[in-house]
Amino acid sequence: MQVRNNWTFEEIKAIYQKPLLELMYEASAVHQKFNRIGEVQVNTLLSVKTGGCPEDCAYCPQAARYNTGLKAHKLLDVDDVISKASEAKENGSTRFCMGAAWREVRDNKDFDKVLEMVSGVNQLGMEVCCTMGMLTEEQAIRLKNAGLYAYNHNIDTSEEHYDKVITTRTYQDRLNTIGNIRKAGISVCSGGIIGLGENEDARIGMIYTLATLPQHPESVPVNALVAVEGTPLEDMKRVSVFDMVRMIATARITMPLTLVRLSAGRLDMPVAEQALCFFAGANSIFAGDKLLTTPNPSFADDQSMFELLGLRPRVAFKQEEVSAETSCCANH
Repeated sequence: MQVRNNWTFEEIKAIYQKPLLELMYEASAVHQKFNRIGEVQVNTLLSVKTGGCPEDCAYCPQAARYNTGLKAHKLLDVDDVISKASEAKENGSTRFCMGAAWREVRDNKDFDKVLEMVSGVNQLGMEVCCTMGMLTEEQAIRLKNAGLYAYNHNIDTSEEHYDKVITTRTYQDRLNTIGNIRKAGISVCSGGIIGLGENEDARIGMIYTLATLPQHPESVPVNALVAVEGTPLEDMKRVSVFDMVRMIATARITMPLTLVRLSAGRLDMPVAEQALCFFAGANSIFAGDKLLTTPNPSFADDQSMFELLGLRPRVAFKQEEVSAETSCCANH
């Protein structure tokens, strides 16, 4: 099996619709061929600027137009962020992601502070990631030069379902930012959310978009919606673990080298449910008690889960080594 970027929608749909156990078995086999079983990337996500976002993402408590009771705060001080990153490293994280509730990155003093944060976290020996909205190629290059390793910019859902969730920017805006990240030589992190009221084709369409990019994202977060009171999607029901497993397994089969991240929604998943996701090919998680503004399992809970399931944290900056190893394997 080789890494492919020419999947058709129908091919991915056929994978997604396989009997669940058959799908999990196939995904596990692909995972074992291209990755190290039991090795999981541990990420920590910190909101460095919270709330007040002008976007209308229907799931997001940080949108200024929704009354969710969220307390907004301005950009944190650089020293505070470096301290949080050091704490995350001590707790086993190898990637530190900083999120700012901006529609887009602007060339101002706040961006200069972000560049300082990136440089400081990079000096700790951690992979540095940012998620701060749209950015230009020039801004991406500045981030890269400061030491940024990865940039997260989720596509959220399929192109067809997108305008039912967000109207203040287009799907192409998302793809343009991903292109700017790639041009700057930064690792791409892009995934989406299930439970937004989408149908099966929209879920498949999201994976289709990612799996047919010229180069697969190095990381694909699969999030289950955490419904927040005050947002338009506040009444949405939690998706089942089997929906998450289907998404993770399909992502794993279509993007064998990608880190597939079991992201938002883990707090409501018992260890047994998370184990199904790891078996289906998930090999990355967010650790720490908060994902930007929504709750997440504690470091202690995750340590207990790692011990129980025999999981081990993936070392930082391993992507290049893995790519070299697996490209050799794929050529045989």
